[in-house]
Amino acid sequence: MIERVRELLPPKYRELAKFLVVGGTAWIVDTGLFTLFSHTILIDKVIRAKAISILISTVLSYVLNREWSFRTRGGRERHHEALLFFLVNGLALGLNLIPLGISHYLLGFNIAHHSRLTVSVADFISANIIGTGVGMVFRYWAYRRFVFPEELGELGTAPGDPAGVGHAGDNKGARASRARDSDLPRSRPS
Repeated sequence: MIERVRELLPPKYRELAKFLVVGGTAWIVDTGLFTLFSHTILIDKVIRAKAISILISTVLSYVLNREWSFRTRGGRERHHEALLFFLVNGLALGLNLIPLGISHYLLGFNIAHHSRLTVSVADFISANIIGTGVGMVFRYWAYRRFVFPEELGELGTAPGDPAGVGHAGDNKGARASRARDSDLPRSRPS
């Protein structure tokens, strides 16, 4: 099924599709943890519950985005890339929490004013639908613009750099190039 989707999907949309799959996976983790925390150990601390669930899902998201969604993009050393990724996600976390804060504190959708069911539905919509939607749009734009800025080749190498020597962050390409070169017969200069 995945191969069929790849055949039908134009190449320029494959990265977006992968980003959405990773985002969906992170959303399930985030939503599940938020629901668990906000109904158990952090029942009166929904902002803290949402912040913790987002942090956990962000770590998962970085690994999946780096190794799958944006595998053909890069241009930065890994520690710079990771720092930018978490900075972007910190900003997105703030954007994600704004609708929940507005719903819970400004509009008064909390236990003091409404039933637990009403509060749960309002929290779910504001945190997991509106907040996540706003955060998702910001993340995709910022990942492409700042975190993974350069288009790399299919194997994660820079264009015109088939061995990956110019790709900052790892030396796998350089090692592969040296290994290939060592297998070639050496010619004498004339």
